[in-house]
This record gives sequence, C-alpha cells and structure tokens, in this order.
Amino acid sequence: MTELRGVGIGLGVAQGPVARMAEHLPAPADTPSTLTPAEELARAREAVQVVARELEERGSKAGGLAREVLEAQAMMAEDPTLDAEVESRTSAGKTAEFAVSDAFASFRDTLAKMGGYLGERAADLDDVAQRVIARLRGLPAPGVPDPGHPFVLVAKDLAPADTALLDLDKVLALITTDGGPTSHTAILAREKSIVAIVGAAAAKDLADGETVIVDAAKGVVTTDPSAEELAQAQHRADARAAAASAPLTPGALKDGTAVPLLANLGKPGGAAEAVELGAEGVGLFRTEFLFLSATQAPTVEEQTKAYTELLQAFPGKKVVVRALDAGADKPLAFLNGAHEDNPALGLRGLR
Repeated sequence: MTELRGVGIGLGVAQGPVARMAEHLPAPADTPSTLTPAEELARAREAVQVVARELEERGSKAGGLAREVLEAQAMMAEDPTLDAEVESRTSAGKTAEFAVSDAFASFRDTLAKMGGYLGERAADLDDVAQRVIARLRGLPAPGVPDPGHPFVLVAKDLAPADTALLDLDKVLALITTDGGPTSHTAILAREKSIVAIVGAAAAKDLADGETVIVDAAKGVVTTDPSAEELAQAQHRADARAAAASAPLTPGALKDGTAVPLLANLGKPGGAAEAVELGAEGVGLFRTEFLFLSATQAPTVEEQTKAYTELLQAFPGKKVVVRALDAGADKPLAFLNGAHEDNPALGLRGLR
C-alpha cells in the first residue's frame, strides 16, 4: 500500500480501477508553410471558430456553472489579441498549426507566471489550443477514455469541456497531477459532487487497471489497498449516500441555529433542481445568461419572463440578483464593438 497526497475536493470517497487520459498532441514542428499566409490564417480562424462553437454547445448541454466556464473558454479562443498573434505568425510564413500552438503557448506562459486564479486559467488555454490543433490536423479532440466499465479517471489536468460532460455512471472519481483548488477542474468537480483529488503529482505513475481508493476528505489516493481498506472505504461511501438521500430539512447548525441554504444559480432553469436539493432561496442569481451569448439586447419581455420563472420557484423567499458588469471579460456584441486597447480600463457596466 502506498499513499499519494494531493488536494481533496469535497468529502467523498470512492474506489475502482484506473483509466488514464491520453497524452496531449505533440507540438507542431516549425516547418515552412506550402500555402500563402492568407490561406494559413483562414485555416486557423476557421478552426478557432469551430472550436469556440463546440465549447458553447457543450456549455448549453451541461448548464449551470459549466455553461459559464465553457462560454468563457469560447471567448478566450476568439480573443482579438490572440488572433493578432496568430496572424503575425502566419504572415511570417508559419503554418496555422504552429502559429496557433506558439501564440497560445505565449499567452499561457504569461498567465502561468501570474499564479493564483489567473495561473489556473493557463490549463484552460492549453485545452483550447489542443482542440484547435486537432481540428487543423483532422484528428478527434482530446477526450475522456471509455474502457467499457466504471473507472477512476487519472489525468494531468482535465479540461472544463470534458469535466462538464463526464458520465457520472462511469467516472467513479477523478485524480489530476496538476491544478489546484481554484482550477476549473476543481470548481466543476465540486458542482457535480465528483470525488476528486487535484495536484497529486505522484499519480503520474498510476497504471491503467490499477485499483485505488480516492479519499477526498483526507486528500489521499491509496494504491494497492487491502480488502479491509476497500471495505472501510465502501462503508464510508454508503454512509454518505444514505445521508444524501435523507429527508430534507431547513439548514441549521448542530445546536439548532438556523442557517438558510441559498442556491447559486446562473439561469432560471436551475431553480427546480435547487428547490429539490433543499434550497431555501437564492444567494446569487447571475444575469449574464441573458446577455453574453446574445447578438441583440434582450427585450424587457424576455427579461421579465426569465426573472418571473426564477421568482416563482421561491415564493416569499430571499433571492439576490447580481446585475451584469458588461465590458472587459464580458463583452456584449450588441452594445459596443469599438476596439479598446485595454478593455479592463475601458467602458464598463456597474453593479
């Protein structure tokens, strides 16, 4: 038995055989292009556009926080500054594959050096680049393996596009060698209640088919567990499942002090599930969903319908609505298409 340590996400425990994510596509070689710069740029832009739409589609299917994350990735893919960097490289005779790889890598390194929350976004940029390069090469995008049975997924890091649509009947738990508690892998794992441990560097040596116990509460991955350890882990998992299926009661501390359970919602469609899970109101309702994907400003009637749907799910309950701070990382296509050298210091909405 060996214990591998990382950062646990949640308090769950799971066990099963390992299935590893495939390695990233190799970086394109810097070979001269046989096409014109304009043709290479057109190839790159077409691939970026396709990937951005695929990310948005995955977000629509996943809903909730995953939708916001994937829409942000789509905007990242089509960032005008990134496009200009790709264009500068194709103008110098580089292939679309190399131009995308090199431009995205440059931005990735900048984010990584910032550390913290922005540093965690570097992995998101890597995923976008991999998907664009796969599109240019005519290859399937990197994705989650399917060994034909339930498994513990082990990866260097997991892209939001993959985390958002994980088949929870097959993925028993998630282990990443990279990332931290603010990575999108961790954020989405929390939202989906996936047993996960991130930043477990030693997990790089885990082999396909190897049985492990993933204990998120302790931040420990146990390899080659004994029969007794497997039984103990299963007992804890069963106890958590029983507690989760217990009748819902108002939120309260152990001494009886009331603590309202308030939902965090990104669209009215999530209200019914929140009520089903015991939400007693809404602590944060984000209004971005009405604006960020719209080509025209939503009408008063459309906004009224959305807010009415939400409020009807919580009659007489507390609902906190956050207004949109448009601009910078939340550009609105219908509001202001003028170029800004530094959008973060440009025209912004107020909350």
